[in-house]
Amino acid sequence: MLLPVWLATAVGLDAAPPATRPDQADEFASARRRMVAEQLSGYGRNITNARVLSVMGRVPRHEFVAKHLQREAYEDYPLPIGYGQTISQPFIVAFMTAQLDPQPSDRILEIGTGSGYQAAILAELAAEVYTIEIIEALANRAAADLKRLGYTNVFVRAGDGYLGWPDKAPFDAIIVTCAPERVPAPLVEQLKEGGRMIIPVGPAGDQELVLLRKREGRLERKSVLPVRFVPMTGAARK
Repeated sequence: MLLPVWLATAVGLDAAPPATRPDQADEFASARRRMVAEQLSGYGRNITNARVLSVMGRVPRHEFVAKHLQREAYEDYPLPIGYGQTISQPFIVAFMTAQLDPQPSDRILEIGTGSGYQAAILAELAAEVYTIEIIEALANRAAADLKRLGYTNVFVRAGDGYLGWPDKAPFDAIIVTCAPERVPAPLVEQLKEGGRMIIPVGPAGDQELVLLRKREGRLERKSVLPVRFVPMTGAARK
């Protein structure tokens, strides 16, 4: 089911409260600056993509978690968002985004909307973001939060991300935030020639984040980080 951000309504527990625009000052601004300085470009993690660091310092992560967790939003760990899912650790969001290196003209497909935070980061860096979430209540809530925060270039669909979004393909880049045991063939088909995909692959306990580039219809593969993501469900389990 397609849920454009301007039509969706929030569903689920602990939906975030009304917010200011991401570019407006708020009480969490200093926490975002500290997050960027200490977790992303400090402590040997060395994320250097200036555009990604700027956006991570601007997008209000606290608006994508429950109110009672907002004070933890800029700490160095994931947080629960309900339905057995989490919002990823800020470093992982920044790292995956930097590896994907979104360009201003890109059309990006995201598999695993979750809270909507990663989609918001991408929306600040690319022309359009198409994001799919298999848990309908999370898709509804993320769409409503993205609308509330003013993101008009994000399109949310409730459905099985394994199948991608064929009627909007091809995509310049694809980011997957749940782990199949192997790269889904439909996503490879929907990736534009020369496009990039960042995806965690492997069984629980033995996953690696891989960066793929499509060259002449084939994939060039580079392992970039050992990770732990929730498994991809739906058709990926068949």
